[in-house]
Amino acid sequence: MQINNVLTKIVSDNLMHAKWLNTLSYMENAGAKKISASEHKESVTLLILKHAAEEHRHAYYLKKQIAKIDDSMCKTYSNDELLAPNHTKFYLNALDVEVCRYLKKHFNLSGYELKFAAYLFVTYAIEVRADELYPIYQSALDEAKSKVNVKSIILEEEGHLAEMLHQLHHFSTDWEQHAKNVIEIEQNMFQNWIESLAKDIN
Repeated sequence: MQINNVLTKIVSDNLMHAKWLNTLSYMENAGAKKISASEHKESVTLLILKHAAEEHRHAYYLKKQIAKIDDSMCKTYSNDELLAPNHTKFYLNALDVEVCRYLKKHFNLSGYELKFAAYLFVTYAIEVRADELYPIYQSALDEAKSKVNVKSIILEEEGHLAEMLHQLHHFSTDWEQHAKNVIEIEQNMFQNWIESLAKDIN
């Protein structure tokens, strides 16, 4: 099932929609924690702090949007309050592991250098995905005349992508080819996640 069809179906059902917002919130929160985990003990840049703070804020904002549907729904991140919970909880960790393997092979990195490189490439792939996913979701919300909206997140994710591109330019002269390969890794995982979502909502 195409992502457009999946989101149209999700938005049409209050319980599924609340779980979807909760699922997005979970993933934004997981991303924020991943960013914090990649930090150097001392050399923490303003950009990394900003990025982690914004991802945490997205998690909060999405969770808060659930009240526009029904404020009694989805109080936790327990499996029964998420869509495709196993794939959702596996997604970011699996991407991180695969990208770390790729970077070890091509750059021979370890320790903090590997963590930071993984942060750059994983975050880049996720921001590319967010730049595609959130506008499709917003279109589904507009069509359904939903009170929920994610326009503020769309603007911030566009800014994040520009920031990641700037950092990747400084990381490697042939960053584009490596970024393309990382995007392919993420695309396979995203497709599996969408298939799992489609099964969950049928």
